[in-house]
Amino acid sequence: MMNRETRRRIRRDILLQLPFMLWLVLLWLLLWHQFTPLAVVSGIVMAVFVTRVFRLPTVELLGRINLWHSLVFIVRFIGAVVMGAVSVTIQVFDFRRQPGAAIVEVPLRYADDIVTTHVAVAASLIPGSLVVESDRDRRTLYLHVIGMRDRDDVDRFRAEVLRWERRIVRAVGTPEQYQALTRDEEQARRASASPKGGAG
Repeated sequence: MMNRETRRRIRRDILLQLPFMLWLVLLWLLLWHQFTPLAVVSGIVMAVFVTRVFRLPTVELLGRINLWHSLVFIVRFIGAVVMGAVSVTIQVFDFRRQPGAAIVEVPLRYADDIVTTHVAVAASLIPGSLVVESDRDRRTLYLHVIGMRDRDDVDRFRAEVLRWERRIVRAVGTPEQYQALTRDEEQARRASASPKGGAG
């Protein structure tokens, strides 16, 4: 029979893994493009299977969850998925020219393992881009992207991925990540508001 300390440790483990399991269920629904009761049940079964059979060390989710920024992220993400699907469809049926493609390197600025995973999943679920490699040591993602015709397209795509990183940090980043982001944004605002050059 389990003692009180063992029961407490099991409850703590379940609570720590619960957000990860909910994320796995959401990812399952997004991958299948179904939000039916059967899809939810099968997603729960798959999440339990993955976390029990392929057991990894408990991930300490000690960050913060901002409900407003999480809602903003979800709305923007759904919009980006729709717009990405429309863009890919237009490019596929534009027989006048082949859509260009490129491997784009995106060095992340605030990401740890959790945020890097969120950014990679978000970027891969938006039609038109797919993560082909993740360099953990350098916190860098490499994505295969269609519709790239010149350097400006590459720079715009890289900037968009970094915007997704900032949105994710605002929604679920650790307090340290959020503070670093806020500090950088404040410095950028001051730099843009300061007069350029001396008075002539």
